[in-house]
Amino acid sequence: MAQNLRGALVGFCNPLLDISAVVDDSLLAEYKLKANDAIMASPEHLPLFQTLIDKHNALFLPGGSAQNTLRGAQRLLPEDSAVFFGAVGNDENAQRLKGAADKAKLRTNYMVNPTKPTGTCALLITGKNRSMVANLSAAETYDFSHVSAPENWKDIEAARFYYITGFFFAVSPDTIEAVAKHAHDNNKTFTMNLSAPFVAEFFTAQVEKTLPYIDILFGNETEAAALATALKFDTSDIKQIAKRVADLPRAGSRPRLVVFTQGSESTIIASSDSDEVRVYGVTEVPDAEVGDTNGAGDAFVAGFLSQYMQEKPLDTCVDAGHWLAGQVVRQIGPNYPETELKFVPTADFAPTVEKL
Repeated sequence: MAQNLRGALVGFCNPLLDISAVVDDSLLAEYKLKANDAIMASPEHLPLFQTLIDKHNALFLPGGSAQNTLRGAQRLLPEDSAVFFGAVGNDENAQRLKGAADKAKLRTNYMVNPTKPTGTCALLITGKNRSMVANLSAAETYDFSHVSAPENWKDIEAARFYYITGFFFAVSPDTIEAVAKHAHDNNKTFTMNLSAPFVAEFFTAQVEKTLPYIDILFGNETEAAALATALKFDTSDIKQIAKRVADLPRAGSRPRLVVFTQGSESTIIASSDSDEVRVYGVTEVPDAEVGDTNGAGDAFVAGFLSQYMQEKPLDTCVDAGHWLAGQVVRQIGPNYPETELKFVPTADFAPTVEKL
């Protein structure tokens, strides 16, 4: 009998309209940006958004990391499996975001702030790299009172899997804490993403407070390095970092998985219940087929969770993550193909297993 996954996955993040443009390194230098990074906009960054529109043929794309992930996961899951929470304004950009979610059949539960515009994210594409500058606006006003209202908390109670990005530490740590504790108290699966190096650097205390509740932690190599620095690890080896994070104290008895991607390089997985680290090779997308890499990490999590929720083997979860990320990098922006998405597991897909 097929599993009943109605409302099984709930996600939280900042719903943002992406303003994406291909630029050269001089624009990065002008705004003191790194080629492959994510930051919050400061006042000096605000003119950048209009510059992209006026001078760089910018595209307007639906964004927000966890919303991207849930759109992808819902495409691979039965109808009405996922629900997304976040804050938007009462404006046209909010309708654009909702339209993209509706198209993916993702249910949204937005907190609407009529006094602020929907948030935006500048995406500066240089070759295969992308630099993100987020102007949260309405998104940063999300409040725990929204999800704690009985008509909304019922979505939390109905779910069995939760996915929250590290970006949300800057917005509603109360929400993260409440959802994490609910998951722990009810033997459900709580997952998070490190999201960007600044999260570990500037929200170290909140990350450390939440880590005991995290069953699956996602991140990439730069975020892993930032976490290792924040936690004062004496290693820069990503496999060692993954294993040491997996082995940090846990609130319950469920093993913790740590999943670190490295772009076109191998994906690393460590677990608290094994002294082995699994290293998965990635089939690189040919340069001629690459649109840009924005959204690839979100898509990896989408593919992974879509299979994990259906109790597929870990190898299959990673295979699906790699496959869906490969579909997204062939697009412009964090978009999924218009055609039907159907994951077919790769024959003989398996990791190299290394004992630490």
